[in-house]
Order: sequence, then structure tokens, then C-alpha cells
Amino acid sequence: MDKLTVVLLFGGRSSEHSISCATAGGVLAALDPERYTVIPVGITRDGAYVLEDNDPAKFVLNAQALPVVADNGTRVRWPQSASSRELTVIDTSGERSLGSVDLIFPILHGPFGEDGTIQGMLDLLDLPYVGSGVLASALGMDKHFAKTVFQQAALPVAPWRTLTADDWAQAPGMGYAALEQLGLPAFVKPARAGSSVGVSRVGTPDQLAEAMAVGLAEDNKVLIESGLVGRELEVAVLQGRPGESTRASVAGEVVVTGRDFYDFAAKYLDAPGVELVCPAPLSAAELTEVQRLAIAAFEAIGGAGLARVDFFLTATGWVINEINTMPGFTSISMFPTCWLASGYTYPELIDELISVAIAHARHGS
Repeated sequence: MDKLTVVLLFGGRSSEHSISCATAGGVLAALDPERYTVIPVGITRDGAYVLEDNDPAKFVLNAQALPVVADNGTRVRWPQSASSRELTVIDTSGERSLGSVDLIFPILHGPFGEDGTIQGMLDLLDLPYVGSGVLASALGMDKHFAKTVFQQAALPVAPWRTLTADDWAQAPGMGYAALEQLGLPAFVKPARAGSSVGVSRVGTPDQLAEAMAVGLAEDNKVLIESGLVGRELEVAVLQGRPGESTRASVAGEVVVTGRDFYDFAAKYLDAPGVELVCPAPLSAAELTEVQRLAIAAFEAIGGAGLARVDFFLTATGWVINEINTMPGFTSISMFPTCWLASGYTYPELIDELISVAIAHARHGS
């Protein structure tokens, strides 16, 4: 079998830059050099494309020194037209070819990467890539529109109200009215941010102003959501090859014991007060239903490649919290954990994502 040339694209301009780098470190370590020629392309916080080191240890997630893509002076150039797949790099020795690429693996989280922007650029260049396309990526990134689509597909979501920065500045009473309608506690979330960045729990009305300030620092649109009482569970989804069905993993459970919620520090910095249990203790009927809902959510937004769907299991049943079209792959991330518990090894999971993307590219789907 011929080796595939894969561009691993990571970093980016969002607040999740370091999580993207850590995810890339995990993927770099898993890619078999006998099967793949890997071109690591980092995106600096300023949006420059640089040729990075193929060194997983460089991007280990460390709470004291989060990994970043530094500007090393190189500049990666994308193909000049859709008729070419050749990448070049400019460095101190001039411009040289990096060769023709088979696939882009965009390990990008948050705006300017996970939201359809990079996907649109790659579509314009006719470069195949892992993961969802423009529309599904944009929907998955925007919690308001994802929930709207889920509602239209008759999928259960928590009640919410969406406020823009202008709404809050001109009529803050809308926010307090939303709290009264939705009840307390409630959560304030940026519409287009991930990794729980900018999320606050509001237990009393006098906490709303600070929560809105935190959320609006990340996005100019926020959601106020009802706080749900129930178990927090997550299911990983993999697209099948053309003609095959979408697959769902076993569920993983987030057990919060000493924190208000599953925040950034708990997700990525191993902060105490949270335990991840996988597989989660569910009945056969409960697992079948949550897997069905995860696949239905993935298909409702037109997803491709992969996703992680987050749920609450309440006294009245399952509720979809959100969908993540490019979930993290760090060593403590739920997406790979769920698939490891479902029978994949980490390298097999990466191989599967690449194989599915290549199969769909060849099929024209």
C-alpha cells in the first residue's frame, strides 16, 4: 500500500489554540510513519501558517506551560489552484516543495477552524479533509442554530434564550426576564466557543451581569440555558464509508463531585472534582436510545467524519446538550476514550478517520 501524505493542521486563532496543539500532539504520536508521510502545519495565534516540528512531545498538555504554535519564520503556501495539491514552504533557504498531499486533517477547535472557515478554504482548493463540511461545522459551532436544528428534527434540547451584545447593552432586562422564565440555576454560554471557555453557572440573579461579561468576552452572542438536573454523558460518533451506517460508541459519563460544572480546568488541566467513567453504567435500553439520539443529531446537522454528542439523562429522559464536530483527542478526552472502550486502539481510530475521509473523497460525497 502506498503511503498517504497527510497535512496535520492545528493551533489557530481561537481561545482553544493550546487544546488544538495538545490534540495534534496525540495524533502525531499515533500516526504510523510506515503508512503516512505527515506534514505538521501550525497556525499561529495571528493566523500565520508555519511548518512545525513532527514532535509529539513538543505539544504535550501542561498546565504550567500550555503548548502553542510559535512563529518560527516559515510560511506554508497552499496550492495555487484547485488543479494542484502541492504545498510549498518559504524559509531561510528560499521556497521549496513539500510535495502533493492526499488529505488534510484539521485538528482545530473553536472559531476560525472548527466553524466552517477552514473547511470553506479547503473546499475552494478541492483538498479532501477529515470531518464535517462548511454547513455542519458552522451549525455545530453555533449552539443557538444547532439547538434550532435539533428542535426541528424533534430531538430533545434544554430550553434557552439567545442574547446579543447589543441586546444586553440596550435592554439588559431581557436577560433577567430569561432567568425568570428559565429558572435557576441557569448557565450562560458563548454561542460559538468550545471547551467550556466563557461558560458560567448563574445561581442568583445578581450573578448574571458578571456571567454575561465573561460570555460576551468570547462571542457577541450568548445563550442562557436552563440548568438541568441529571447525569452528564457523552457519546462519540463515526461516519461510515459510502453505503455504510454511522456508528456510535459506548457512553462515557462525567461525574462532577467538587465543582459547579465540567469546566475548562477539569476537561484539560486534570483539576480535581471530576471523574470520567467509561463505559458509563447504563441499561441496554438506555444505551440503545442515547446512541440513536447521537446518530440522529449528527445526521440532523449533516455531519461527516466524527463528532461527540453531549447529553443529560434527566428524570424525564435524554436531553441533548450540544454537538462537537471536532472533539479533542488529548489523552484525557472523552472522544478517544469512548472509542477505546468500544474496541478501537488510538492508532486504529486515527486510521479509521483518515480511511473514511479518503473513501468519501474518492466517492465524491
